[in-house]
Amino acid sequence: MRRGDFTAAWEVSDAILRQRVRDGVRCHGWPRHLQFLWNGRPLDGLRVAVHCYHGLGDTLQFARLLPMLRRSVRHLSVVVQPQLLGWLRGIPGVDRVEALSEAGTDIECDAHVELMELPHILRLSLADIPPPLQPRMRSPTRARGIAGALRVGIAWRSGDWDASRSLPDAALAPLAAVPGVRWASLQYPACTPPFAAEAAGCRDIALLARRMQDLDLVVSVDTMTAHLAGTLGLPTLTLLPQPCDWRWMERREDTPWYPTMRLLRQSRAGDWTDVVERVLAEVRIRADRARGAESGFVEGRVSM
Repeated sequence: MRRGDFTAAWEVSDAILRQRVRDGVRCHGWPRHLQFLWNGRPLDGLRVAVHCYHGLGDTLQFARLLPMLRRSVRHLSVVVQPQLLGWLRGIPGVDRVEALSEAGTDIECDAHVELMELPHILRLSLADIPPPLQPRMRSPTRARGIAGALRVGIAWRSGDWDASRSLPDAALAPLAAVPGVRWASLQYPACTPPFAAEAAGCRDIALLARRMQDLDLVVSVDTMTAHLAGTLGLPTLTLLPQPCDWRWMERREDTPWYPTMRLLRQSRAGDWTDVVERVLAEVRIRADRARGAESGFVEGRVSM
């Protein structure tokens, strides 16, 4: 998967699945994000329930595969985190959407699968990755700010389960000193940033998405915020530790999952210095352009 050789990955996955079935492995008492649901049975013509047991970012990333699955099954239900219930309603081909809960579900179906099993089930290849699902949202209204200022949103903390993905507060200090930039915190859930920034973070993902659309650039570590920005098609810099998750693959700054995203990787595990320097360079360039465009407008010139 890291090399982008999905075909070889599915052969390995097939062997693991066959062994699991032969051994009769049961996972019902495991943490949800470690549970597997699919037993390798073909799903054509069946009533299928897809459960979203991983993180919110995982759901945003892999929900795009649901319409692909629907082409071959008879009925498709999705059990999703409550925060994304409204987001996934109205997906083409999805017949039923309900909230994930500890009480389980009463959906009648022939087969259960977990959302992140879909790439294996569909034998996905890099060339087959569809674009992100675009939510139905009202158009954003540009907030009134400082003329010529660059509006940049930032999420610097990932989930507590993997601290290596988060930027230490001290690493953010150089960013606050860039002139001509208005920073907005995009942490979810919201928290106070270690430097002066607007509190754009919130507990409502739809509201967070609307606020994101009012920005010129999103800077995020590997967390839900990065997936949300990529799904919305916003210019995004995603900051990655070394090593990083398989989905970002290796030695590339782009990603087939999100066309408007650039990946900035640590050159040495645990050291964010070079990544922050690259963010600084990008933000400075964009801030200079914003000031130049504003100046060109005021003086009656066309800025290029």
